[in-house]
Amino acid sequence: MVSRVALVHATPLAMGPIAASFAKVWPMADCMNILDDCLSKDLAKDGRMTPAMVARVIAIASYAKSCGAEVIQFTCSSFGPAIDAAANALGLPVLKPNEAMFEEAMAACARRSEPCVGLLTTFVPATASMAQEWEEATQHLPVRPTLLTACAQGALEALNAGNSDMHDQLVLDEVRKLAHCDVIMLGQFSMARAQAQVASATGKLVLTSPDSAVGKLKQMLDCSHS
Repeated sequence: MVSRVALVHATPLAMGPIAASFAKVWPMADCMNILDDCLSKDLAKDGRMTPAMVARVIAIASYAKSCGAEVIQFTCSSFGPAIDAAANALGLPVLKPNEAMFEEAMAACARRSEPCVGLLTTFVPATASMAQEWEEATQHLPVRPTLLTACAQGALEALNAGNSDMHDQLVLDEVRKLAHCDVIMLGQFSMARAQAQVASATGKLVLTSPDSAVGKLKQMLDCSHS
C-alpha cells in the first residue's frame, strides 16, 4: 500500500534534501509538498510565534489532511509550538522536523556516562526553539546528554543566494566549536548537503534531519499497515 506523506516547507531549500532522502530510503512513498515561503520571513519579522501564525500552521496541516495525508512532516525547525497545536487539532501524526534526529542522537549516547551532543543551525530563531525541544525530549532519560549549540550565521543567506560553497565553508568553520561532542546534529534540512564534509572534518557521527525523518516515517507507516 502506498502511503501519502505531506511535507510542509517554510523554504524551498528544504525540499531538495528531503526528496533526496526519500529517493534513498523510501522511494515508494507518495509525497505531497506544501510550501509557504513566507512563514520564516514572518517569524523573523515578528520575532515570536504569534496566534495568527499558529492558526496558519494548523490551517496548512488541515489542508494536508483533507488531501489524504496519513502523516504530516514539517521541515522547518522554528515552529515547534505551532506544530504541537496542529497535532492536537488534527488527530493524526504531525511530526516536528528534528524529533526523529533527536531520537537517533539519544540512542547513540545511551551507553555513555557523560554524553555530549552538538547542535549546529544556520537560522538564529531555530536555535532556541530546538534547544527547548531537546530539553523536553530528554527529560525522561536517566542520564541527560549535555547539549551544546552553535549557529553558522550567514550560511543560510549564502545558500539562498546560490553560494553553496560559502554555505558549506561557514558550516565547517562553526562546527569546529562542537568537534569534542559525541554526536553532531545538523539542525536545518538544508544543511544535509554538508553532512559528509562535517563528518570528515570532525570524525564524529553526524546526523541530518531529512534522513532521520524519512526513516521514522517509513517505520511508522509500515507498522500501521502491517
